[in-house]
Amino acid sequence: MYLLLVVAVYLIFAKLFIDWKRWKDYYPTVQYYIICNLTYNVIFYNHTLWKYQAVTVDWLNHTLIELVFTFFIIPVVIMIFLRYYPYGKKKWLYLTCWITYFTFLEFLFHKKGLFLYENDWNLGWSALFNIIMFSILGLHHKKPLLAIMISLPIIAILLFIFHPSLQELK
Repeated sequence: MYLLLVVAVYLIFAKLFIDWKRWKDYYPTVQYYIICNLTYNVIFYNHTLWKYQAVTVDWLNHTLIELVFTFFIIPVVIMIFLRYYPYGKKKWLYLTCWITYFTFLEFLFHKKGLFLYENDWNLGWSALFNIIMFSILGLHHKKPLLAIMISLPIIAILLFIFHPSLQELK
């Protein structure tokens, strides 16, 4: 039930805050996120760092919730984020607001038992991840190749820290 509520809220946000005439401007960054997120989900399929937990019906599992977030909610978030993205000094306040918003939402979902941490992941790691994610999304919108080049070592570091088969190399 909560998933339907979240989707409904973000559909309202999409109607109110997205400039649909410019959706093609945001599309490459949305694709970048989707590719990265799906890659994470494949690599960490058997060793998740976090997991969505349904509390209403048994068939609503992590994979289905993740797909809804990946293809419906996060694209709305990214298009709103990029539409209002400022450049200059206001950028840092804007990033801080989005990072705080996402981290707080995760905190609430975790407290309600809808978002579970696994394998040494925690809210602190998520906050750091949100800092990186929103910074890279803003950069990707203007300089996609640079964002991809910066993402690769970050991904490698996260894999080395959290993926069990790579931890054996330490």
